[in-house]
Amino acid sequence: MNSYKIALIKGDGIGPEIIEEAVKVLDAVAACEGFDLEYTELLMGGSAYDITGDPLPDETIEVSMNSDAVLFGAIGGEKWDKLPREKRPESGLLRFRKALGVYSNLRPAIVYDELINASSLKPEIVKGVDLMVVRELIGGIYFGEPKGREGDRAFNTMVYTRDEVVRIAHSAFKIAMERSRRVVSIDKANVLDVSQLWREVVEEVALEYPEVMLTHMYVDNAAMQLIRNPKQFDVMLTGNIFGDILSDEASMLSGSIGLLPSASVGNKIGVYEPIHGSAPDIAGQGIANPIATISSASMMLRYAFGEVVAADRIDNAIKQALAEGYRTKDISQFDAVELCSTNEMGSIIANYAAKCKR
Repeated sequence: MNSYKIALIKGDGIGPEIIEEAVKVLDAVAACEGFDLEYTELLMGGSAYDITGDPLPDETIEVSMNSDAVLFGAIGGEKWDKLPREKRPESGLLRFRKALGVYSNLRPAIVYDELINASSLKPEIVKGVDLMVVRELIGGIYFGEPKGREGDRAFNTMVYTRDEVVRIAHSAFKIAMERSRRVVSIDKANVLDVSQLWREVVEEVALEYPEVMLTHMYVDNAAMQLIRNPKQFDVMLTGNIFGDILSDEASMLSGSIGLLPSASVGNKIGVYEPIHGSAPDIAGQGIANPIATISSASMMLRYAFGEVVAADRIDNAIKQALAEGYRTKDISQFDAVELCSTNEMGSIIANYAAKCKR
């Protein structure tokens, strides 16, 4: 029997609620497919600061590095917004990603047929959308030096090295080889020196993947095209800040940010998490949508453990739940048959995923 060690970081706000549902579904498919999952709960974010005085305790890094993967909920909230920057939950997350070397953030945006009316765009625009944003995660303006404030002046520095661009480009092209073999590299090379380097290096890496068609697009145009004609995209390759913005924009093609997962990979250990935040305004109410976190667990099974059948079980269970009209509050206005709590949605998906017919 295969056994996998999972570092479990619930975090803040709705984090504990959505992680509990993902674990429920994971346990269901593990029982069906005959592998074992061992969980270790760790602290990060505001909850970690409240207990340890640090949003990222050393133990969290150490245990995560000795696990097979990290399943993460969400962090942050107004409660901690007035702390010094280095003590805020978000600083802990940035440090965590850097420590694990997860430089490639994979953010799929898929429009489920069952929720075709959930998008704010016309059905004919979003039907069939299935794209992947590949975002560089541990470089760029969020990490560049120098940065700071000097009285009424504040500054951040966008920096990328050739090696950083090479590795994220390879990540995008490898994923494209498994999809429709199209990559659009997003930059601002008409005004930014760092984007000119980005474009040059991406073109060099593209020579190693002759089967993949590479095109370039400025980020402002990409933001417009993503709304005008999202089906033109397959793999979108971009830097940290551009990817942060575009992937959130892409998430709304599906109708709710509560539907979409992500994987952050690079060196040995990957981090799997929903793309949404901690939503402290709805925490504890049982109305959070757990599907993004459950889908992130599916990505963990697929990419970290190679348990493809189990991952397919989860993906199909989500589609079945939506097809039969089960909805959480964020998507309940669209063809709902039954309004579900967070716990109920997790149980429904787990039950479908646990049907062991092969």
